[in-house]
Amino acid sequence: MAAKTPRRRLRRDPQPLKTRRLVVTTGEPAGIGPDLAIAAALADWPCELAFTGDPALLAARAGALGATVRIGEWRADAAPIPHRAGAMSVLPVRLAKSVAAGRPDPGNARYVLAQLDAAVDGCRDGRFAAMVTAPLQKSAINEAGIAFTGHTEYLAARTGAARPVMLLVAGSLRVALATTHLPLAAVPGAITHASLAATLEVLHAGLRDAFRIAAPRILVCGLNPHAGESGHLGREEIEVIAPVVAAARARGIAAAGPVPADTAFTPASLAGCDAVLAMYHDQGLPVIKHAGFGRAVNVTLGLPILRTSVDHGTALDLAGSGRADPGSLFEAIALAQRLG
Repeated sequence: MAAKTPRRRLRRDPQPLKTRRLVVTTGEPAGIGPDLAIAAALADWPCELAFTGDPALLAARAGALGATVRIGEWRADAAPIPHRAGAMSVLPVRLAKSVAAGRPDPGNARYVLAQLDAAVDGCRDGRFAAMVTAPLQKSAINEAGIAFTGHTEYLAARTGAARPVMLLVAGSLRVALATTHLPLAAVPGAITHASLAATLEVLHAGLRDAFRIAAPRILVCGLNPHAGESGHLGREEIEVIAPVVAAARARGIAAAGPVPADTAFTPASLAGCDAVLAMYHDQGLPVIKHAGFGRAVNVTLGLPILRTSVDHGTALDLAGSGRADPGSLFEAIALAQRLG
């Protein structure tokens, strides 16, 4: 059975652009990343796509899905051309262990990271305009003895970025995170004057430069219920968040807050801002996934390269079944094509 196609039409640029070359990682080989990549290869795109991964794995997964795909090695010396359905140009990365769909093997952890390294290197040396990432399995990487907390942190370390910022996009809704993959108990200590100020700077610059919003308006959430209730439910808003927001405004950043998170996402609040800055992962992501799960895109701001990604995990139970929805990957490719 072939992978499902998205249920809606993708937005396209009204004017033809110079053909951009994007690299798409296929992620955890036992997950749905290869399925999604094959679905992308079966569609036309205005940009060129190069996929990282093991050609034999991709051919086997295409066969399991009943998809007819011509797999060839990607060539750096050819001029970029728009992708045409049915072809799959692969930047080869070889598996270390055989793959069973739905069963991650820590022995392939280095394979997953090698895909990221190849994509980053290609973006940094100008071969690719952006990278798009399929999901990976963090537990398999950690079980291989490699300290790994997520794509965002790994790419920041790989590129020397001081302050990466995770921004989730679903249509006109944009939600950024002040902290990412931390235990909840560690969040208050991670929200400091310096870290929050740096996050606001990166978010402001990303909205201005990548999304071309001339004067971005940022709504900043509080950490505690009711934004601390004047200090009765916590003092982080008084001692950290409010002073940082005031200082940002003095530097010309149109930031407002802290506001209670339970009202920040009401239609009236969202109408007055271009992005919401949430204080922690599960304060912001449930809202974005409710608004657009399966079509939301993860954008990493603050890197010297452009990276977009899907809004979901490896869905091991769907790998190789033909039931994986590639909508988020399609949106991530389309957004990478439009940004920058």
